[in-house]
Amino acid sequence: MKTTDGPDFASSTLPRHLARGAVGLGSLIGAFALLPLYGPLTLALAPVGLVALRGCPMCWAIGLAQTLSRGRLRRECTDGRCELKPASR
Repeated sequence: MKTTDGPDFASSTLPRHLARGAVGLGSLIGAFALLPLYGPLTLALAPVGLVALRGCPMCWAIGLAQTLSRGRLRRECTDGRCELKPASR
């Protein structure tokens, strides 16, 4: 059951999320760093990076925070006021 109202950018595991980040950031950096050597063909790496990062580097960073906090924090809203509290195990 999903308890948050906003988008979910988290991965199922931390290693999976870090691997997505490595592929995504590596592809974006490679797309522009290799441009002088291989020409515009390297720009084909940019969409690969954006797909791996689910749209943008900030989305990946938000997903990293969500992945790290999953199962450790819960959101509790009462009387229009929401707080993050440790999850009861």
